[in-house]
Amino acid sequence: MSLNKNIQKMIRIPNYAAMLVLILLSACSLFELDNYDAPAETLKGEVVDVATGEPVLTDQGSEGIRVRLTELSWGDNVAPNPDFFCMPDGTFQNTRLFKGTYNIQVDGPFIPLLREDDRGVPLANETQTMEIEGVTKARFEVQPFLKVEWVGSPTVVNGKVRAQVKVIRGVSEEDFQSKIEPMGGYSDSFFNVTDVQLFVSYSSSVGYRARDTRWSNAIEYSGASFDGLVGETITIESTGTIPSGRAVFVRAAARINYDTPRGSGIRRWNYNEATQVLIP
Repeated sequence: MSLNKNIQKMIRIPNYAAMLVLILLSACSLFELDNYDAPAETLKGEVVDVATGEPVLTDQGSEGIRVRLTELSWGDNVAPNPDFFCMPDGTFQNTRLFKGTYNIQVDGPFIPLLREDDRGVPLANETQTMEIEGVTKARFEVQPFLKVEWVGSPTVVNGKVRAQVKVIRGVSEEDFQSKIEPMGGYSDSFFNVTDVQLFVSYSSSVGYRARDTRWSNAIEYSGASFDGLVGETITIESTGTIPSGRAVFVRAAARINYDTPRGSGIRRWNYNEATQVLIP
């Protein structure tokens, strides 16, 4: 019995030694240096109205213009990078990218750049594919659904901001239908203007994501009831009473009954520029 036990111990020793070597090798790998450079390439971009060259103003958040990058350096079947969003002035920037080939897609309150039918067959692809190295610039010329303009300057009456705005179509109904209908499931209601908003906030980034609900207001429109108001002056007033002696920022927005990208459920607003108002 004693001899058998000694033999068993001798057999175990090499096994223990092998395990110890594996553990040491694994531990050493934990301290290996990462030979990959940190992402340091920069993409700067802007989204502008193809007809005027003016920036497409947006919200700063998930209701604004979405930017989606897909790195193609490793092949075609790759997942997109995490989405990010334009700034309110329609520009975007990402300073933490690896050098490589990327497809760049923007989605917002404008005719979709990537259009496919119900079967996924491409109808149009106006996205951009480019090499990103150093500082790379991209410019997207799009057809915004609407354009929102101030009429005069907002005024203050009894602690309320009273503003006048004008909403203009950025794309004709015929052009809209010709590009959206082939994607399938078309409805005439898509072209309807559904609401005009007045966002009020202490923040200069005023918009849906940075609004004060005590004072912001909306005018809702059903069906095609807004059609007769296109290009006309619309008066909208904030709610509640803004404390005197304060400065607030206001911004108007309008949207149509169409979500971008299709199926996302997000109907994005077209905005005008923010302006500051002093409350006497």
